[in-house]
Order: sequence, then C-alpha cells, then structure tokens
Amino acid sequence: MATPPDTPAAPSSRIAIYGALAANLAIAIIKFVAAAATGSSAMLSEGIHSVVDTANEWLLLLGLNKSQRPANDHRPFGYGRELYFWSFIVSILIFSIGGGISLYEGIEHLRHPSPLTDPTWNYVVLGLAFLFDGSSFLLALRTFNAQRGDRSFWSAFRRSKDPSTFVVLFEDAADLLGLIVAFLGVLLSHLLHNTALDGIASIVIGLILIVIAVLLIRESKSLLLGEPAEPALRAQVAALARADEAVVSAADPMTSYLGPQELLVVLEVAFHPEYSATQVTEAVNRLQAAIRTQHPEIKHVFIQPAFLTVDEAKSENS
Repeated sequence: MATPPDTPAAPSSRIAIYGALAANLAIAIIKFVAAAATGSSAMLSEGIHSVVDTANEWLLLLGLNKSQRPANDHRPFGYGRELYFWSFIVSILIFSIGGGISLYEGIEHLRHPSPLTDPTWNYVVLGLAFLFDGSSFLLALRTFNAQRGDRSFWSAFRRSKDPSTFVVLFEDAADLLGLIVAFLGVLLSHLLHNTALDGIASIVIGLILIVIAVLLIRESKSLLLGEPAEPALRAQVAALARADEAVVSAADPMTSYLGPQELLVVLEVAFHPEYSATQVTEAVNRLQAAIRTQHPEIKHVFIQPAFLTVDEAKSENS
C-alpha cells in the first residue's frame, strides 16, 4: 500500500470493526423477527448472514488482540500472524455458514414454497438494515481509503497487509448487496404472486457470500503464508546498505510480513576485506539502526556478512 496502516491494531480499524459488530448484532435480531412474522426465506438468509458477520467481527477483534502479544521463547518473532489466521477462519465461515446456509434455505424454499405475509415488515426491516449497514460500510470504506493512499481499490486490496480493514469492508459490501437482492425478492414475489422468486433471492445472496468469501480466503491465505515487501521498499533497503562506507555490495533483501506492520528482512552484505571483525560488527549495527529508522515497520533485520578478497572487492567497485 502506498500509505501503510498506523499500527497492527490501528484505532480506525478497531472503530470500523466495533461499528460493524454493533450494526450486525442489531440487524440480525430485527431480521429474525421479520422472518418469523413474514415467512420470508430471503429475510431468514439475511438474518443468518448478519449472525455470521457478528461472529466474524468478534473473531477479528480476537485476532487483533492476540497478534499484539509480545514475543517469547515459544514465539521469538511474536504473534503478528494470529490476525492472518483468524481472518482466514472468518473467510471460511463466510463461505461455509453464510453462503452454504443461504443456498440451502433458498433451495428448500423452491422445493417447499410458502406464501408470504405482511410484506411491510420486510420493507421496514430492510430499510433500517440498509441504513445501519450503509453507515458501517462508509466507515470501513473511509478507513480503507485512508490506508490505500493513491493506489487503485483492487491494487490496494491485493497488496494490503491489514485484513482487519478489508474483511470488514467486503462483509459490509456483501451486506448491502444482499439487502438489495432480498428487497427485490420480496417485492417481485408479491407483485408477480410468485413465491419462488423469494427462494431465488436467497440463492443469489448465498452466491454473493461465496464469491466474497473466495476473494477473502485467497488473500488471507497469501498473508498467512507470508507476503514480501513492496519492490520499492526492498530497493530502498538495499540502497541504504550500499551507501554505507563499509559495504562493497548488497544483495536484494529477502522479506516477509509477520503482521500488518511487522516486517522481517534478511540482507546479505559484502564488506570491505580490510575491515576488522569489530568494524564489521559496528557496520552491521549501524545498518540495522538506519534501516529501522527509515522503515519503522521493519522490526527484524538480519544482516549476513559476506567477506570478499581484495581482488573481488576491487572487481565489485569497478
């Protein structure tokens, strides 16, 4: 991302999650009441969807809290990837429970249709839900836009290292799309006197959730396995090393994100052969400090010294 998040658990990210948590919990209750009163399959699917979203927000908060635990002997690099793990679990839940149950309810409604009653309930609930979910979506979108800088939306999503932001954003987007589909399902069912349309709406909601879940699973898996830093950052780290008076050459660094703002860097550096072990140690410490100062997200810097002969050093310099 052009503009990285402030911290692994940036306040703005937490606010977006808390906002989505409160909205989804309230909406879930309202939707279930409406589904019971009207018999709407699409409304029941939307209620299940909101319950899954509520649980997902709680799991994201759990991941944020666990990821901030300090390093210890058991986890010398810390717990930053806890957030990636729980984001992956959230994506699986959206796919299996959210999408799966919505598909099941829609198919069952097609097989065993039942007449709808009191459509006004549905419209009132959908209107309130759209208001709450829309507010949550705008909050998540504002947070995401603040982090993505001047990148395009898709590029920022693919390169983001903070799933606590984009998971909430995509969930809220699925919420809004689902509400629109549910509204159309209820409306057309009554206008055309065809209850099958309500079941079809539930199936469409399930498909929306599955598509969103597949995108989130892909990104969460990539983060969990370890993504490298941006090419520009790697080039800056290498340039910092090559600018030091003790360095003859430096290879392109190997990098891996251990958390949204926790980067591991391994850098192979060739020092001047005439430098003593003490001077090389001082140069290593100097390089580590310079790299961390310029890039605070780099928490772990490992420099592997490579010693050249005098002839090799002259060849490198030439």
